[in-house]
Amino acid sequence: MFPSVDDVSARLAETGYLASRQVATTVFLAARLGKPLLVEGPAGVGKTELAKAVAEVTGSRLVRLQCYEGVDESRALYEWNHAKQLLRISAGRDETWDEARTDIFGEEFLLPRPLLTAIRGAEPKVLLIDETDKADVEMEGLLLEVLSDFQVTVPELGTITATRKPFVVLTSNAGRELSEALRRRCLFLHIGFPEEELERRIVRLKVPGLGEALAESVVRVIGALRAMDLRKVPSVAETIDWARTLLELGADTLDETVVRDSLGVILKHQDDVLKAAAKLDLDSL
Repeated sequence: MFPSVDDVSARLAETGYLASRQVATTVFLAARLGKPLLVEGPAGVGKTELAKAVAEVTGSRLVRLQCYEGVDESRALYEWNHAKQLLRISAGRDETWDEARTDIFGEEFLLPRPLLTAIRGAEPKVLLIDETDKADVEMEGLLLEVLSDFQVTVPELGTITATRKPFVVLTSNAGRELSEALRRRCLFLHIGFPEEELERRIVRLKVPGLGEALAESVVRVIGALRAMDLRKVPSVAETIDWARTLLELGADTLDETVVRDSLGVILKHQDDVLKAAAKLDLDSL
């Protein structure tokens, strides 16, 4: 998939994803070792985008399982098309149950969900298990089975084993602690807020019309806001949104009026807005 760490960095950059050396190294190792990659970090730092970028540069199909409270086997693995099964049974009224059962539990009536889809077929795939920490603890048992052996047992069809393992990325915002058993099966990567120089490069790449000086000011202000005790500090995604906002406003520099009027783009709680308005000193940045 990748011949070297430098190749990972270069190819991800072609998609617009600027990866740190640590990120590129971990992606390279996950691909070489065939291990799932568990990516943790605050929301909006590029965890999901990393999986999308890997899929794009490798020409792989992206298969996404979005986790949430209550997601179960039928949503993650497979379920049967019950409506179609009923129609088939109704059409064969003269058949015995054994004859009908053999037919209705065939491939034609199977609805594969993300986990089963990811291990079937020979085409390259990237399996993104997004926001794993939002799923119930019981869901981890199913993930352990799939990620350990890359196989799924469908009682009516038997065991389906991957002929080509997908590149697996699990993301977590650390909303709850994931089990040690799941962590053991993965390589771990924490993506935090980028250093100032890297974030400036990201802003310039994503918002090419923004001047160099204004990009530097944006990143410095974002850094100052992250140093405050806020309920929700701005993420990289919000840095980019703010840079685009300033471009749309035609701002050449950051002044108190522009910052005050656009704080709602980067801060999402009124108490954070009030705190930032009171404490942010543009002259010192």
